[in-house]
Amino acid sequence: MAYIMRNMRALLLKQPRTPLVLEEIPKPTPKEGELLVKVHACGVCRTDLHVKEGDLAAPKLPLILGHEIVGTVDEVGPQVKGFKKGDRVGIPWLGSTCGTCTPCLENHENLCEHAKFTGYQIQGGFAEYTTCKADYAIHLTSALSDEHLAPLLCAGIIGYRAYRKAAPKKTLGLYGFGAAAHLLTQLAIHEGKQVYAFTRAGDAKGQAFAMKLGAVWAGDSSTPSPVLLDAAILFAPVGELVPLALKSLKKGGRCVCGGIHMSDIPSFPYSDLWGEKEIASVANLTRQDANEFFSLMTQFPLHTEITVYPLEKANDALEDLKSGKFQGAAVISIS
Repeated sequence: MAYIMRNMRALLLKQPRTPLVLEEIPKPTPKEGELLVKVHACGVCRTDLHVKEGDLAAPKLPLILGHEIVGTVDEVGPQVKGFKKGDRVGIPWLGSTCGTCTPCLENHENLCEHAKFTGYQIQGGFAEYTTCKADYAIHLTSALSDEHLAPLLCAGIIGYRAYRKAAPKKTLGLYGFGAAAHLLTQLAIHEGKQVYAFTRAGDAKGQAFAMKLGAVWAGDSSTPSPVLLDAAILFAPVGELVPLALKSLKKGGRCVCGGIHMSDIPSFPYSDLWGEKEIASVANLTRQDANEFFSLMTQFPLHTEITVYPLEKANDALEDLKSGKFQGAAVISIS
């Protein structure tokens, strides 16, 4: 008789600002409209760090973090269409929406008043198995490995949404050169933009990495841009960067804050905003964003720079992310 796995290993966040705890817990069962997914890899996002450190309020505890999930369908729940066992799928941050609130009815599901998010209110991917609503899962057909695909599920899609909102004509500044920026740099260059990369002070490796990917300039985030920018996207959660970015924008330029959390923005002279400059934020993602982004990924070779950690070392991955110890993205590989 074949052995049926009824438990799984998972890393649990039991209280904010405490380490994740590795435990063996019951394997979930898919409900109506859900998929049970065997997790192969899960990216480590700065949002995971914000949840762990208590920057984002009211996570559903105990919580399994992780929302850049790549795996295969292990079981199909009742009333699911379009998926079968063995399908390769991705599970992103947006886990469900109500479909009836004003934002949903106005085609802004990313702003849904009752949305639930993977690795926040819905159990995530720092585990051997997880469930998701089938309507929010993404069919994955890319030839990229599971580990290289994982960062695309948030850093890629959210970066793409921020990029479309920034709408640079030619010159684009990226503040915080991590998972999202290193992917977005390649997309922007593919579309004929000039990328200016702004990193932590003294981050020579990060600046060299940006130049290797095709940026025309790289320097410290406190340094003025060598040219005026059409747009700037801030992935670093540092409010002090907003006034600095505004100073580097052309008239009519746009500063887009791409993170889910940011420290307070200090006051700045109105003259730095004047000239019809704009400050905007990006909130979550839509399923349309995901479809558009993964369609774009077939048009040019995308390089994902990753550092891989086993499940047992996820706490190390989060700390290394916080301190900037690696280039690109961190990924949890789950055997």
